[in-house]
Amino acid sequence: MADLEIINLHASIGDKEILKGVNLEVNKGEVHALMGPNGSGKSTLSSVIMGHPDYEVTEGDIRYMGESVLEMDPEERAVAGMFLCFQYPVAIPGVSISSFLKKAMDARHPEGKAPAAPFLKEMRENMAYLEMDPAFANRGLNEGFSGGEKKRMEILQMMMYKPGMAIMDETDSGLDIDALRIVSKGVNKLKGPDLGLLIITHYERILTYIHPDHLHILMDGRVVMSGGPELVKQLEDKGYDWVRDQAAATV
Repeated sequence: MADLEIINLHASIGDKEILKGVNLEVNKGEVHALMGPNGSGKSTLSSVIMGHPDYEVTEGDIRYMGESVLEMDPEERAVAGMFLCFQYPVAIPGVSISSFLKKAMDARHPEGKAPAAPFLKEMRENMAYLEMDPAFANRGLNEGFSGGEKKRMEILQMMMYKPGMAIMDETDSGLDIDALRIVSKGVNKLKGPDLGLLIITHYERILTYIHPDHLHILMDGRVVMSGGPELVKQLEDKGYDWVRDQAAATV
C-alpha cells in the first residue's frame, strides 16, 4: 500500500470528462514527476487530489495513508498532511504572511496553537533561505508580488507546514533561472523520508535541480508511460509523438 494511491480515477468538470482512469502511487521519501502535453489533465489531477469543488469524481478513489479522502474537504486534506503548490497563487489583501502562516500552523498543531517564538524564528530562517526580504512577513499575502515572489511564497508555506505529501502544480512556470534555482533549493531542503513529492511540469529544466526517482507521462486523462529518471532524457530527445507510438504499440 502506497502512501498516496490514485486508483482508476475518473473526474469531470460539468459534462466534460478530463481524467479517464488515472493510476498512480507515490510513497514518502520519493520524488515523482508528471509530464504531458497541454490539455492532458495534469492540473486537473492536482485539483482533484486536493478536493477542488468544481470537479466531480465519477469513479475510482484517492487514498492517503490508507484512507480515502474523497469525502474530505480541502482543509481536512491539508490538516491530514497533503499540500498543493498552486500554479497561480492568489493574493489575499489585508492578511499578512506571518498571520496567514501562523493560523495554518495552529490548525495542524496538536494543541491547536503553535508556540509563537519558535514559529517566528523558523519563519525568518526559512525566508532568509529563500532569499526573501524579511519585510515581506508584514505584507498582505501575495499582494503586489511578482510571479517569482509568489512561487517562493508557496515554497515557504511548504517549508513551514512540512507536509507528508506535496503536489507542485507547474510551480516552475514563468520563473527565470534565478527564481527557479531558489525555489528548487527550498524543495531540496525538504526532501527526505517524511515527504512524498509529485512535481507536475511541462519542462525538463526543473528536473535538473530536483531529481526525480520516477517519471510518469499523462495523455488524454491517463498515465500512458512510467519509468525512472532516464525517461526524462528520452522524452527530451524524442518528444510526445514517441510516447504516443509506444503507448499505441502496447494496446
